Amino acid sequence: MGEVGCSARVQREAMAHDVAKDIAALVKGLATTFKHLGRPATTVQYPEEKRPVSPRYRGRHMLMRYEDGLERCIGCSLCAGACPSRAIYVEAAENTDGERHSPGERYARRYEINLIRCIFCGMCEEVCPTQAIVLGHDYELADYDRADFIYTKERLLVPQPTKGPTSPPTPSPTRGGGWVR
Repeated sequence: MGEVGCSARVQREAMAHDVAKDIAALVKGLATTFKHLGRPATTVQYPEEKRPVSPRYRGRHMLMRYEDGLERCIGCSLCAGACPSRAIYVEAAENTDGERHSPGERYARRYEINLIRCIFCGMCEEVCPTQAIVLGHDYELADYDRADFIYTKERLLVPQPTKGPTSPPTPSPTRGGGWVR
């Protein structure tokens, strides 16, 4: 009988030790709660309030226009070539005198970005010679259908400017021999 009584005593001691550890964990958690109780809340009411993003944040893509409404994209496909995930597709076409889309000889007839494949690295923005593609600060990109994640040219283009027409900037040579806008 001595062994059975000893075994029960060891079990009671182990249970008491477990209970003491549980109470210590509870006290530690409550201490954390009480420590933060007096601080102001940092909750943001999301749909109504949006948190500011970093100036270097790379969000939703935008195809820019010149002040006169012409598209900046000249259909050179450098963005598609630089994209490491092959998320960009550009189909170029020739500008005509009757139908002018961009100041150059060509324009992007079809411009698509697959946001499911895009890794938002900014390489397309870096290689664009006319600064046509820009990664903005919009981070609300959720959708319900996979096909809606393929952004077409119409969805990417910024709206027409409301100001009067001005001529697009013309390239000018620099002293170093390069071209700037």
